[in-house]
Amino acid sequence: MKRRLLLLLPLAGFLVLAVFLYRGLSIDPASRDSALMARPFPAFRLTTLEDPGRTLDESLLKGQVTLVNVWGEWCPTCKQEMPQLLELAERGVRLVGVDYKDTREKGREFLAEFGNPFEVNLFDPEGSLGFDLGVYGAPETFLVDAEGVIRYHHTGYITPQDVERVILPEVAKWQD
Repeated sequence: MKRRLLLLLPLAGFLVLAVFLYRGLSIDPASRDSALMARPFPAFRLTTLEDPGRTLDESLLKGQVTLVNVWGEWCPTCKQEMPQLLELAERGVRLVGVDYKDTREKGREFLAEFGNPFEVNLFDPEGSLGFDLGVYGAPETFLVDAEGVIRYHHTGYITPQDVERVILPEVAKWQD
């Protein structure tokens, strides 16, 4: 009897492990919350994509509600998202881009081809700001309130439905 119990122990351990792994695989990574929610936007000093001689810092994000969109030329879903970002800019939403792990030339070519909805694009070739934001892939978008505090995090590309159902209501909530 004792020997039979010892033989069932590895099987029971395997079943417990299988349940935990199955549960982990069923979790949608896009639904994760940012660890920076309700915290100030991380400090940074980056040049702009447009002008390598112009350096900006986190004070750029103070004074009005801003969507900060992390994108890259190498990112296929960033191309899909661009019409929605252009629409948001046309509707008066302030957008700041972060060209993430890219080259200046490729980033500029991307914007020339797909449009530029951004008031300014920060150039983050090493991914330092992306790292501080906890970005694990592009696109990711952060809503920053007028005091420079992160209030919403959108993982993945913004769909046309997200514009009306999620993004515009979030922007309105923090503009009041």
